[in-house]
Amino acid sequence: MATKMFETIGKIGLGLAVAGGIVNSALYNVDAGHRAVIFDRFQGVQDIVVGEGTHFLIPWVQKPIIFDCRSRPRNVPVITGSKDLQNVNITLRILYRPVTTQLPRIFTTIGEDYEERVLPSITTEILKSVVARFDAGELITQRELVSRQVSEDLTERAATFGLILDDVSLTHLTFGKEFTEAVEMKQVAQQEAERARFVVEKAEQQKKAAIISAEGDSKAAELIANALASVGDGLIELRKLEAAEDIAYQLSRSRNITYLPSGQSVLLQLPQ
Repeated sequence: MATKMFETIGKIGLGLAVAGGIVNSALYNVDAGHRAVIFDRFQGVQDIVVGEGTHFLIPWVQKPIIFDCRSRPRNVPVITGSKDLQNVNITLRILYRPVTTQLPRIFTTIGEDYEERVLPSITTEILKSVVARFDAGELITQRELVSRQVSEDLTERAATFGLILDDVSLTHLTFGKEFTEAVEMKQVAQQEAERARFVVEKAEQQKKAAIISAEGDSKAAELIANALASVGDGLIELRKLEAAEDIAYQLSRSRNITYLPSGQSVLLQLPQ
């Protein structure tokens, strides 16, 4: 009796385990920010895109392919040439995500690693096309225009593959060694030219100041000559008195000056 009971319990447990395994294999989860595409062994890739949550499938017959539909960054370095044939090293930062409704087509025509197959090639293509329209100097002075043009062209190109670009920006822009050295030499030449221009302007200003000073001295001499001609030696005597008054005032303020009476050449013996 007990043996039959244990056999029954064993059969029930085995049945539950098999049923649990079957149910578990028929369930799959789609995490937040992800979508699933169903591959059917008999019908191929289905056009239905499965959203977030837990879903059922037919074990062995159907297989879910999970895609991350959140924006993800990617840096793409490219070496290209400018309009004036200068080597340019550019790194482009892209925030991309797939169009959820086009996931079956992306999986069928490109594959799960669509970003590896699409982004480097179209980024290189667009960057080479846009950079070739500008010379090296314009790439520096018009960087915002270059970035906007790259963003517009690349967004349009990526849309043909079912990709959305949320942001496109130039994060790195450098030139070849020869161009960098040429720019440095040009800056040095400009600084030397500015310094020479300053020296010339300073000399011109000093020349003008000397001319003005000479004209002032000439005018003063003319005025003095006219005064002497009109009043005789009276002006000279007046200037002597003014100079003597100024000298006496300066001497009176000095403690190291001793006054002697007229006609006396030695100091007086003053009482202690």
